[in-house]
Parts: sequence; structure tokens; C-alpha cells
Amino acid sequence: MSKNCRVLIIDDSKLIRELLRQILSSDPAIDVVGTAEDPYDAREKIKNLKPDVLTLDIEMPKMDGITFLGNLMRLRPMPVVMISTLTQKGADVTLHALELGAVDYFAKPTNHVSDMMKSYGSVINNKIKAAAQANVTALTNHPSPLQSEPREYTMMQLAKSPVKMITIGASTGGTEAIKDVLLGLPALMPPIVIAQHIPPVFSASYAARLDQTVDLSVKEVTKTGEPLQNGRVYIAPGDRHLMVKPKDKGWTTLLNNGEEVNRHKPSVDVLFESVSKHVGKKAVGVMLTGMGADGAVHMKTLNDNGAYTIAQDQQSSVVWGMPGAAHELGGVDELISLSKIPQRLLQLVYGN
Repeated sequence: MSKNCRVLIIDDSKLIRELLRQILSSDPAIDVVGTAEDPYDAREKIKNLKPDVLTLDIEMPKMDGITFLGNLMRLRPMPVVMISTLTQKGADVTLHALELGAVDYFAKPTNHVSDMMKSYGSVINNKIKAAAQANVTALTNHPSPLQSEPREYTMMQLAKSPVKMITIGASTGGTEAIKDVLLGLPALMPPIVIAQHIPPVFSASYAARLDQTVDLSVKEVTKTGEPLQNGRVYIAPGDRHLMVKPKDKGWTTLLNNGEEVNRHKPSVDVLFESVSKHVGKKAVGVMLTGMGADGAVHMKTLNDNGAYTIAQDQQSSVVWGMPGAAHELGGVDELISLSKIPQRLLQLVYGN
């Protein structure tokens, strides 16, 4: 019988500590072993209580959550789920926490805190249980992307490429995995369309951070009808499904505000189905780390329609849910480590 997930709650708010204790304790697979009101209190309790997962507030007195997280990941790496606010500042700080090695996060509402947190208690509990199984080494010790000798690619080479679009799906651990893939790619690539499970506000901050970091031009999709252009990366907004549709000799964006699919909006399945239907064998599909199975069914559809499909291997994934599910369905041509994915995409696009 598998043992319960042991959680330590770190938050300076007595209300949030008690709410989280109630929410987490409602799941029979989770044991709340203690609470701490600041990182100094937490430090002793981590030693004594030996939790499997920490929930960590970002804004606390004495030492902020980011400083504590940085110290923790350097000295004693372990799964951490951040608690943030659904604001621009909260998004930026949370994304920084993911860069430092946090596994996941959930946002606490600014109004009606008690009711809102209880309403998505099952989501919080699932995140905690996934974090307990996460491969923290993949977050704190992953190698840089492997690149071939630097080369100058030309528009003529790209025009002759059989690959006209790359589509990527990801969830838990995906913000950093996507960044690693894009860091290994040159500025001249076919359009790249991405569905990452992320809330609104966060998606805009995430796209902006990527745009400042990688050679490609990155943007959050904000409207239907944006032409998909070479050298550009299109991130699904955090509250709508992203699809593609044909126009003239290329494709444009299509945003859909429909129901969640596989409990997500944006959904990877929705994006992959659209790319499969309208791009087919001219596409390459990539599935990165993530909890659950979103995207698995339509990665198989992509593959059946002639697209080449790649999934991140288990060893380099933070959570091997989505890539593993796609692999089990037989929708994956190749399982490879995260560090080798950029080089493989260059081979598929440019033949080198």
C-alpha cells in the first residue's frame, strides 16, 4: 500500500494555513504534518517532520518565499508548490519560482478567499499529489540544450523544408521545459504554436519573459485571425483554447472560449486536433512534461495524419503524465530527453 503524501504548509496568514489544512486533509491520500508561519519556523519543521511536499507562500515577513526557495533548492531540493496571487506581480514572481525549481503553483483569490479556495480544492489536492511524485532532479539539475555547430539558416532553406509548423503541449514543469526547447532554436524556424496549462495573466507574463530570453519572437495570442509567421512563437492565452485555421497559403490563429477539455483551457488536445486537421503531415508535434493525459489522444491523431511526433522521455520529465499517456497510445515516433529535442527539431526542419 502506498504511503500518504506528507505536506507542510508555509504561510504567514492564519486563515490560509487553516483553509489549506482543511482542503488538503479532505483527501485521504494526503497528511498535513504541520504548518509554519515563516521560513525560519519552516526550516526546523522540515528537519523534524520530513514532509514530502511544501506549500510555500511568496510574500512573508522575515524572509520572502523566493529567497527561501532558492536556499532550499541549493541545500535540500524537494517538491515545492507555490501559492501566488492572480496579478501581474504575482505572475512574474511565480514564474521566477518555477525557474528556481518549484514544481507547480496555485493562485489564491483576492476576494472571497475561503469560498474560492474551497471551490477548487480538488485541483489543489491533485497538484500536491503530483508534486509528491515529481522528478525534482529534472528541475534543479537539467542540462543545457544540446546544439549542433552554430549555423546560419536562410529563408530559402526554410521555404524548402517539409516542416511548416511545430506544435507543443505541456503542463506541470512545462514553463521551463518550453524555455529550454526554444533556447536551443535559431531565430529562423517555422511558426511554433504552444498550449501550456497556465492561468490568465500568467500567460501574458510568460510570453513576455520568453520573448526577452530566446532568439525567436514570442507572443501571447490575443485575437483570432493573426497570421502564423516564420520565426514566431504563439502561446495560448490562459483562458481560451488556441487552434489554427487555413488562410490563403498559410494559417491563422483561432481562439475559442468553449468548455474546458480534459479539465483544461487551453487544452493541448484542442490545439493538436486543429493542427492535425489543417496542417497534417507538414507539422511536427512535441509533448513535454505534464500531469494527466491532455493531448495524448490527438497526438495520436497527428501521428496518424503523417506528422512526426516527439515526446519528452521519463528521465528528463518533471511529471511523465502527458508524454507517457501519448506514448502508451502509440502516438509517439520518438521518445528523447529534453536537452536533445531542439537538435532533433533542427534536423527535421533543415535536414542536418
